Order: sequence, then structure tokens, then C-alpha cells
Amino acid sequence: MKILAFAGSSSSTSRNKELVKYVLKRFTEHDINLLDLKDFDMPVFSVDREKDGFPHEAHNFLKAIEECDAIICSMAEHNRSYSAAFKNVFDWASRINVKVFQDKPILLMSTSPGGYGGGNVMATAHKFFPQFGADIRDTFSLPKFIENFDVENTEILNAEFKAELDQKISDFKKGLS
Repeated sequence: MKILAFAGSSSSTSRNKELVKYVLKRFTEHDINLLDLKDFDMPVFSVDREKDGFPHEAHNFLKAIEECDAIICSMAEHNRSYSAAFKNVFDWASRINVKVFQDKPILLMSTSPGGYGGGNVMATAHKFFPQFGADIRDTFSLPKFIENFDVENTEILNAEFKAELDQKISDFKKGLS
């Protein structure tokens, strides 16, 4: 099984990428494609630029989704919404194929240093991603990332959050069988 994973951030120190890496440790028996949004740097989307054609990076993003069996992503929250990096990739890709996520099963996550754990972007993504072909199987939000996650060891420190996510991962994997 091919798992596509990414964080909705282009930051080299992305908390959401750390959360994705944590989850991927439970999928070692699968073929994993961990994307970095920095590899999908494109001009800011506009209908004027669209007239000149679509950047190959947008096609590459859609191809990565097409080639996978499931998606694991953790959305970064910037000013209560998607990061500009993710939104731009998403905007370009959705103009090529409105069903960006191509009906793939998704484990949707978010984290942030605050107590809401990226809850705003999670709510937005949970509401709108299905309109773009996302089959969201489960969601998880980790609040207070700095307090609840050991980056050095890629481990959730809070036992309750760890157990919750581990159960969601287990259920997600069962649903893929």
C-alpha cells in the first residue's frame, strides 16, 4: 500500500511535519511518500497566471495523490486558516482537478503551540476537503505541541493524546485493509 504524507507547511521546523513523522512510524510496512511543500513552490495563483498554463509542480502534486492509496496530512494553522504555501498548492491543483484528493482515504491532523491545536484550520479542512474529493476517515488535533511532543525522539509525551492518536491510527489502518 502506498501512503502519501505531508504537512500543510513549508517551514523547515514544521510542528505538523513532526506530527506526520510520528504517525508514519506506524506505517513502516507500507511504501511512504513524504512530500515537502517547499518542493511545490509556484507563483501565487491568479486567473491571469492560469491563462499562461499550469505549473508542473501542481501536476506533480496531483500525480503524487493519484499514485497513493491513502493520505496522511497535518495542517498548519496560520491566522486561523491554511498556510499560504498549502493554499497556493491547493489552489493551483484544484484548477486542474477539482477533486484534488481523488477520493483517497485521509487521516487529517493538526497541531500548534496553542491550546486549540490548530482547531480552526482543522474545522475548515474537515468542512471543505470533502468537496474536493477527500474521504476523511478520522481527525486528530494535538494542542500545546511544545508541551506535548518530544521533537528529538519524535514522540507524543501526553499519555492521553498518545493513546487517542494510536487508536485513530489503528482504526485508519484497519479501514485501509
